[in-house]
Amino acid sequence: ARCARTPMADSSPGPLADVRIVELAGIGPGPYAGMLLADMGADVIKVDRIGGGGDLFPAPRPTEILDRGKRSIELDLKSDAGREIVLSLLADSDALIEGFRPGVTERLGVGPAEALAVNPRLVYGRITGWGQSGPLAETAGHDIDYIAVAGALGSIGDDAPVVPLNLVADFGGGGMFLVAGLLAGIVSARSTGVGTVVDAAMVDGVAHLMSMMHGGRAGGWWRSGRGSNVLDGTAPFY
Repeated sequence: ARCARTPMADSSPGPLADVRIVELAGIGPGPYAGMLLADMGADVIKVDRIGGGGDLFPAPRPTEILDRGKRSIELDLKSDAGREIVLSLLADSDALIEGFRPGVTERLGVGPAEALAVNPRLVYGRITGWGQSGPLAETAGHDIDYIAVAGALGSIGDDAPVVPLNLVADFGGGGMFLVAGLLAGIVSARSTGVGTVVDAAMVDGVAHLMSMMHGGRAGGWWRSGRGSNVLDGTAPFY
C-alpha cells in the first residue's frame, strides 16, 4: 500500500483541520466531495484499487485533479486484509464517502452496519443516482438522466435543451449535497456521540436545486417553455 498526500497550492490548516474523512475511490461526485473537504483542511484518505482503476482521459486525469490535498492508500477491498484496514481507518475517522451502487459496500463488508459497529460516531456518506431503495435504485444512470427526471434539463436552453456539462447532478446535486449532509452529521455526532448515514441521491439533489423554478411554475410566474423566463435567457440583462 502507498500513502502520500497530493500537493495543494495553499497549505494552511483550514477550518476542518481536526476532521478525518475516508473516501472510497470512485468517479465524479465522490472525489469532488472529498476535494471540497480537503480544501477546507480535512485529512482525506482516499482508498484506491490496487494498480488504479483505469481512466478514459489523458493526463492530468480528472481523478488526479480532484485528488488535491488528499492522502491515498491502495487496497484490495475484496480481501479480508483490505477490509480490516478500511475498518481500522474508519475507527478513527469522522466520516466516509462512497459512491457505489446500492448494496456494494454491504457485500464488501464495509457497509453502514460494520462501519458504525467500529465507530458509533461515524457519519457514513453515500452518493447514488436514484437513492438506496425504490423502483429506480438498481437502474443505471448518468448525470443527464437525473437532471431530465428532476426537470432541470427541460428548463435549460432555447429551442433544444442544453446539457450543462455534468455540473448540476454530479457536482451540485451529488457532491455539494453530500458535503452539506456530512458537515451537519459531523456537528451532530460531536455533540451527541451518535453517527448517522447520509444518503445523497443525485435526482433528489437536482430537484432541490430546482426548488425556486418548480415553486414558480406552481405559482404561475415561471413558464414551462424553454427560453421564456427572466432567468433562462429571455432577459439576459434582466
